[in-house]
Amino acid sequence: MKNTIELHKDSYLKELEEFLKIQSISALPAHKSDVQKGAKWVANSLEKAGMENIEVIETDGHPIVYADWLHAEEKPTILIYGHYDVQPADPLDLWETPPFEPVIRDNKIFARGATDDKGQLFIHIKAMELLMQEDGKLPVNVKFCIEGEEEIASPHLGPFIEENTEILSADAVVISDTSFIKEGLPAICTSLRGALAMEVKVKTANTDLHSGVYGGGVPNAVHSLVHLLDSLHSEDGAIAVDGFYEGVPELTKELKEEIAQIPSDDEGMKQELGLTSLFGEKGFTFKEQTGIRPTLELNGISGGYEGDGIKTIVPSEATGKISCRLVGEQDPQHVYELIEKHLLDHQPVGTTMTVNQFIQARPVSLDSNDPMIQKAADAYEKVYGVRALFPKEGGSIPIVEVFARVLEAPVVLMGFGLPSENLHAPNEHFHLDNFTKGIETVCAYFKSL
Repeated sequence: MKNTIELHKDSYLKELEEFLKIQSISALPAHKSDVQKGAKWVANSLEKAGMENIEVIETDGHPIVYADWLHAEEKPTILIYGHYDVQPADPLDLWETPPFEPVIRDNKIFARGATDDKGQLFIHIKAMELLMQEDGKLPVNVKFCIEGEEEIASPHLGPFIEENTEILSADAVVISDTSFIKEGLPAICTSLRGALAMEVKVKTANTDLHSGVYGGGVPNAVHSLVHLLDSLHSEDGAIAVDGFYEGVPELTKELKEEIAQIPSDDEGMKQELGLTSLFGEKGFTFKEQTGIRPTLELNGISGGYEGDGIKTIVPSEATGKISCRLVGEQDPQHVYELIEKHLLDHQPVGTTMTVNQFIQARPVSLDSNDPMIQKAADAYEKVYGVRALFPKEGGSIPIVEVFARVLEAPVVLMGFGLPSENLHAPNEHFHLDNFTKGIETVCAYFKSL
C-alpha cells in the first residue's frame, strides 16, 4: 500500500491542488457559488473513488454531500464526516503566496483549507479509492457525510442528522479535522469543549459628543463597556458570573494524571508566541486550563474613534464580542442566560444594552477504551511506529456531539494535522508526510475493522 501511495502521490497532489483552488468560504455570501462548486467537486471525487448513491443535498444554506458503499455483508458500517468549506483568508497581505493558489514548498502544501479540512478530508477519499482498486471492494461498509457549513457552526447539518438517522446509522463515525500533539506523535482526541458566542452593545447618547463641552457630565459608552467586560473575571483569572461553573466536572487525581501524560513545553510555547508569561485560572496547568476547564474570552472591542490621530469625543456606542468554551454538563443556553443576567446586573447608569447570541454547541466526551478508538490507535502505531495518545482538546467541533448523541455511535477523531499549520490564519499549510501516511493509516484502520 505504501509503494502504491508513493507511486500516485503526484497525481493525488494535483487533485488536492484543484480542490484547494476553490474559494469555498461559507461565511461570505459572495462565495455562495464557490461553495456549491466545492460540493460538486467532492461529489465527483467520491464517484471516482467508487462510491455509490452520491447526492448533493441542498439545504437553506450550503449543500451536504452524501455517498455510500454498502456491500460488505455482516461487516461494520463506518460514517466518514468532513467539511469542504473554509475560513476567510484575511488578512491577505500576510500570506506569502495567494491563499487560493496552492504552492508546495519545504514538503508542505500552502493554501487556505490545506489542513482544515480539505487535505484531511481528501485523505479518506483517496484511501477508499485505493482500497477499491486493491480488492474491487471495501473491507467494511462506508458512508460519507460531507458538509459546507462547519466554519459557521453547522446550522443545517444537525437537523439533517436528526431527520436522517436511518440513512446515516453507523457503528462508528470517523472524523479527520484535528491534529497531532506534535510532529511524529499522533493523537486521537477524546473530548472537545462546547462553544458559545455573543455580542454585547452599549448605547448612551443619540450621537457622539464633544469631550470639551460634555466630557465629565454624560455617560461614556466605551467606559461603560470596559466596566461591564471587566466585571466578568476576578483578578485571579476565574470567571465571576454567578453559576457559571455549574456542571463543570471535578478534576480528579486520575484525570490529572491522564492529562499530565500529554507532553507540554510551556517555556518553549512562550518563546514561540512572544509571551513574557502565561495567564489563566489559578490552580490548573496550561493543559488543564485549555483542555478540560471552561473559558470566557473577550474576542474584540470597538467604539469611539478608531482612525489615525485623535478625535476628542465622548463615544455614544461601543460593542464587545465574547466567546466561551464549555465542558462537562454545562448547557450553552443556560450559560448564555447567566452571562446576560450578569451583564444586566452590572449595567452602568445611563446606558441601554443589547446582547445577541451567535454560536451554541455542547461539549462532548469520548471513551478512549472503545474498540473503534483503540483500533485507530493500532493503525497509527503500524504506520508511524508510535501509538497515539488521547488528548482532551480545547477547541470545538459542534457536530461531533450531535453525531455521538443522535446516532449513538462512537466518534473517532483521527486527526492528521499539526498544531503549527496555521489553520484559520495566513499561510495555512499541510505536511505532505502526514498526507501520504494519513492515507496509509486510514487504509490500515479500515482493514483492521
